[in-house]
Amino acid sequence: MKSKKLFNVSRKLFPGGVNSPVRFYDPYPLFIKKGKGSKIFDVDGNKFIDFCLAYGPLILGHSDASVKNAVKKQLENGWLFGAPTEEEILLAKIINESIPYMEMMRFVSSGTEATMHAIRLARAYTNRKKIVKVFGGFHGSHDSVLVSPGSGAIGIPSSPGIPDEISANTLVVDYNNTEEIKKVFENNKDEIAAIIIEPVLGNVGVIPPLDGYLKMIREITTDNNSLLIFDEVITGFRFHYGSAGQYFNVEPDLTILGKIVGGGFPLAVFGGKEDIMKNISPSGNVYQAGTFSGNPISMVAGIATLKKLKNKDYKNLENRVSIINKYVEDAKNDKKIDLQLNSMVSMFQIFFNKNEIKNYNDALKSNTANFKKFFNKLLDRGFYIPPSQFESLFISFSHTKKEVEDFGRIIYEGL
Repeated sequence: MKSKKLFNVSRKLFPGGVNSPVRFYDPYPLFIKKGKGSKIFDVDGNKFIDFCLAYGPLILGHSDASVKNAVKKQLENGWLFGAPTEEEILLAKIINESIPYMEMMRFVSSGTEATMHAIRLARAYTNRKKIVKVFGGFHGSHDSVLVSPGSGAIGIPSSPGIPDEISANTLVVDYNNTEEIKKVFENNKDEIAAIIIEPVLGNVGVIPPLDGYLKMIREITTDNNSLLIFDEVITGFRFHYGSAGQYFNVEPDLTILGKIVGGGFPLAVFGGKEDIMKNISPSGNVYQAGTFSGNPISMVAGIATLKKLKNKDYKNLENRVSIINKYVEDAKNDKKIDLQLNSMVSMFQIFFNKNEIKNYNDALKSNTANFKKFFNKLLDRGFYIPPSQFESLFISFSHTKKEVEDFGRIIYEGL
């Protein structure tokens, strides 16, 4: 196997043989050569129907012609200038028109950058140090957000190398638990700069909000003069043509976009009300900079993607997921297996768990050994999904009904 040979070389060059830990699985990850539509092909020529989609960005599928042609055209003109381009304005206008409360924004290259700068901005704007996040919510890999819950909701580092004094300013609560959030605000009155939250948890599997949960968070942040930050790196433009904030009718102070808005190229965005965003340098004193921020390749890829999405019917994606859900329910009932399928329009996950999954603690009780067997069975049958129980699967507009039904049948047969 060529993948095995490449991995033997790769692990001598990169920690664990990969450049992001989610890409590793035993005995070695497949090395991918190309992708087209709903399919990817490894270096040995094996074909897989892909429900990972690079962990979410490729809602149009692999190598979409519109995106590819836009990038080819831009390559002829150059790909990095370190100066403003008209394409930045064009993409920002599209985002603003689709999400009007993103009045002003700043382009960066990754979700980690975007969340880091949004938190810095929130702290500067409110003149407060503490932030609140939910257990299992992923907001990139910077020090303020790589924390787990500790005593009294005080965060503790979840990675070596993070100073305790940084984590001490991050308070951690359970997702979908309104009482915990109320208690945190009562115990830290006038100290909390912001809550940062994924409207739908997407890095612990898919966990939607309970009715009224997001609106309660909006109310409590407003009442306490704190900012509400929606991390929509995954959810932006995934449920409809716009944000999850609009989908749930909850308007945050700051929104972070990523993945889909870059059309598969490195891009993230943080933005919100002008009176908040104008504090970013050079119009304000909150520093942010990046050589690759707003690079023209990511801009044109994002423009092409969003233009195409504007005319798409997201109901088709939801219907595809409902097909999969039926097969999972049939397997659960016919084979008496502990299974749960959580979904939200075009993202879903199957948990090997007998109970409903409403937060990360629920998800942690899932049978990860069974999920690993499930992953390998699917791989053997030509279907590629994220290798972890605690990730999301995605449907693209390139997946056919037949591919989805075949996937459902293989799930049923393999469980």
